[in-house]
Amino acid sequence: MSIRRQPLITGEMYHIYNRGVDKRDIFTDKNDIYRFIESIKEFNREDKINSLANLRKLKSNPQIGVEPLSGESLVEVVGYCLNPNHFHLILKQVSDNGISKFMHKLSGGYTSYFNIKNTRSGVLFQGRFKSQLIANDNYFNKLIGYVNKNYLIHNIPENKSDLVFSGDFEYENNKFNIISKKEGKRILEIFRGINKFKKHCDEIVSIVREERGKKSLLEDENLNVVIESLPDRG
Repeated sequence: MSIRRQPLITGEMYHIYNRGVDKRDIFTDKNDIYRFIESIKEFNREDKINSLANLRKLKSNPQIGVEPLSGESLVEVVGYCLNPNHFHLILKQVSDNGISKFMHKLSGGYTSYFNIKNTRSGVLFQGRFKSQLIANDNYFNKLIGYVNKNYLIHNIPENKSDLVFSGDFEYENNKFNIISKKEGKRILEIFRGINKFKKHCDEIVSIVREERGKKSLLEDENLNVVIESLPDRG
């Protein structure tokens, strides 16, 4: 196993992203989206889970005599966007090696589901997930808008618009489900409320679309350099 060039440090936040191999779609219908969301929520624990199907059985029948599942999380989700052929996450690592464990379970479990559903084999994602440390507030402020509204940066075909799921709804309605409630509320406090937070994120999207000509930044090897180069919005 290759060693990650940038170690993942507990207590720090990271921009995590990946796309389908050969730029293929990784979500083809709403059931795929729902499955990925369920995986984000259920695989975010220290316990080893062999399959979501088995986990559902445990939850539906608590009398079968097994140890209860641990409530200890691997990561806290701070932002996300699922697009038809790629995803972005902002994750805070809360246990040692938590992001790697979480992403291994998430990617492996979803690939297995996708392959069985579509009678295929082999890899689904383009190599290991990409990670970038969110090293300062300015970078975080730009990234939170870029990630949670990422679908607005791309020209997603109308017939695939229902294959988008993002964190902007959770922030703008103050209803946190996938996003950590603790982190979500803390960030809204930092931006002094929902309206100012929404305005900030909309401005980030507008700047990115203007500067990049609506090009998919995921195709740019210098993705994080581009985000860091955006003007400060603080």
